[in-house]
Amino acid sequence: MSITNGYLTVAGLDVEVVYKDIKNMHISVYPPEGGVRVAAPHRTSKEAIRLAIVQRLSWIKRQREQLRSAARQTERKMVSGETHYVWGQRYLLDVSKSSGAYGVEIKGGTLWVVTPPETDARGRFGALDRWYRRELKAALPAILEKWQSILGVEADKFIVRRMKTKWGTCVSASRTIWLNPELAKKAPRCLEYIVVHELVHLRERGHGEKFVALMDKVLPDWRARRDELNDAPLGYEEWGEDRRT
Repeated sequence: MSITNGYLTVAGLDVEVVYKDIKNMHISVYPPEGGVRVAAPHRTSKEAIRLAIVQRLSWIKRQREQLRSAARQTERKMVSGETHYVWGQRYLLDVSKSSGAYGVEIKGGTLWVVTPPETDARGRFGALDRWYRRELKAALPAILEKWQSILGVEADKFIVRRMKTKWGTCVSASRTIWLNPELAKKAPRCLEYIVVHELVHLRERGHGEKFVALMDKVLPDWRARRDELNDAPLGYEEWGEDRRT
């Protein structure tokens, strides 16, 4: 009988293990944070997988460092004509309007960022960043109402925080979940996946078989959503910083 899919922890790394009808084992490191995944032939023992990971540990670490340096969008200068994304949809930025107050709105295929006269790129970035955060917070209540009920758990606090290498994280001790405001740029199904993932951690702290089984039960397509999100780079951070809101 083949071993079920799951996770292993090797040298401090959480490694996803997927068993497939293949002849040879494959190790991959994927963006944005350098997650490690092993595709292994059926009946491969966990010991054999651990040994393979240890033998390629130096390569894995190099790949993770490269991804963390490279998995970013190209530089955004916050000028009209740039491409920006909102909930997975592409818009052209227009900063030609000025006003006494800051504002962001979408009209057709245009993302308007309206700022006071003489506002520089940093100021325009700040206005857009604050808007993304509001968008994310506005989307959360409906998702939480649905999934906290399904999972029978409740987080005590949600924090929107810009993170360099993570879409979200769960601090089980304080029942706090952090979400990256970059999620407001991705498809809504990606935000839902991250929220479910972190809520499940309130029941299962690690990524072991119980965690995977629960994810499979409540969100069967979670792997497709995860891959869709991980294929998308984190945003450019010239003006960004890790901070809580």
